[in-house]
Amino acid sequence: MNFHLISYRILLFLLMCLLLTTASCRGKDNPVDKDTDPDPAGPSASVWLTRGDKTALLSPQGTLRIITAGNSVWPVIKIDSTVRFQSVDGYGAALTGSSAWLLHKKMNSADRQKLLVSLFDPINGIGISYLRLTMGASDFSLSDFTYSDLPQGETDEELNGFSLSRDLEEVVPVLSEILAVNNELEIMGSPWSAPAWMKTNGSLKGGKLKPEHYGVYAQYFVKYVEAMQSQGVTINAVTPQNEPLYFTAGYPCMEMQPQEQLEFIKNHLGPAFEQAGISTKIIVYDHNWDNTDYAISILNDPMARHYIAGSAFHAYGGNVSAMTTVRNAHPDKGLYFTEISGGQWAVDFAANLMWYMSNIFIGTAQNWSKSALMWNLVLDQNHGPRNNGCQDCRGVVTLNTVTGEVTFNEEYYAIGHFSKFIRPGAERISLMQPQALPDLGAVCFENTDGSKVLVVANYGNDMRTFSVQQGNKQFSYSITAKSVATIQWN
Repeated sequence: MNFHLISYRILLFLLMCLLLTTASCRGKDNPVDKDTDPDPAGPSASVWLTRGDKTALLSPQGTLRIITAGNSVWPVIKIDSTVRFQSVDGYGAALTGSSAWLLHKKMNSADRQKLLVSLFDPINGIGISYLRLTMGASDFSLSDFTYSDLPQGETDEELNGFSLSRDLEEVVPVLSEILAVNNELEIMGSPWSAPAWMKTNGSLKGGKLKPEHYGVYAQYFVKYVEAMQSQGVTINAVTPQNEPLYFTAGYPCMEMQPQEQLEFIKNHLGPAFEQAGISTKIIVYDHNWDNTDYAISILNDPMARHYIAGSAFHAYGGNVSAMTTVRNAHPDKGLYFTEISGGQWAVDFAANLMWYMSNIFIGTAQNWSKSALMWNLVLDQNHGPRNNGCQDCRGVVTLNTVTGEVTFNEEYYAIGHFSKFIRPGAERISLMQPQALPDLGAVCFENTDGSKVLVVANYGNDMRTFSVQQGNKQFSYSITAKSVATIQWN
């Protein structure tokens, strides 16, 4: 037979095999068959998946076989648990006054308990591990208030009238039920405004804290922490002011320039906490990524930094890399991501999921953050109740107050891919990603129990297959386009 004809037939046969193999791979979520049929007695990794088309929503995908590392045919992500970065405080959202009111007043006990389990139980829910509280009213409260409201012209320098009464109506009762579900919860408090009588304009909206009231405002924080503790609620951290550079809103707000926040912490809040024996962390700034000088300038002060645990950021402006800029200036201080909201301005589930991974969860973790928090935990079908704030914000879940239906939004699944698996105290560990995976975002952690957690997001339009090597072991996985996978192994 003609030699060239034989060669042509062999080449055609090999090409057909390649095409059949490729077609077979494209038809499966994970085509790496040799690694996905685990030996029941052998080690394996578990997978949970959310697809942008909603055909999988934090859904278990079975297990991947862990084998002895060898030459992989796929690009290799290398994990090294001996190289460690920041530890994790937690993932979650804000229990605003509006969220607490909806949970407490618009749900019966059984339905509320079911929802709280879905939110806070790490086994039967997503295990939210961090909550942010508003100290007094915010743009998502039922009305304006602080813990020391007085008629115009009156003052209360001794804070004899300090009262947590408004929080005792909904916030504290709901917190008590949450803590019964998850008692490892970390909690941060952030004020939107000091009491009006302490401010330059005598109003909860705008103005500054009067210099002569810095000391009494520090005691206001002390009383808040102590009052919450008396209710069984530990405040693990505070920020001196939410969004201190945005002070022209129609809801409670207050200007606090960096030099003013420096003075307040250095000579008043820090010493007041120290004198009262309060170990609550003080975290500065609490505003957008577009300003790094604010936090750095405060941390540059050798006396002030003694009282400060780190800096907090929001994502309504700037780039996530700002957190690394601050970290590089002060590597011994923590970074915290504390607020971003979804809303009707962005309703594409897949696009939102990918943005959250790239910026808020994988992105902040890669930039040293110890937390990632969304804004409202729960809002209703009308994006409220509102207090002159955002008109179309979306909660982590939506409660329809007419039908009682609960909708779990993309924020719920984005949080869950981290909070359910990466528990408080976990440490980010080294991950080396090959250039052959340009559309993938990935970050890896080790929990205190030794388990490893890899979160991978495929931002691209095609399935991607890769191997993961740690030491002398490896597994392989394929992730569909516009999807997020959390992979856990011991």
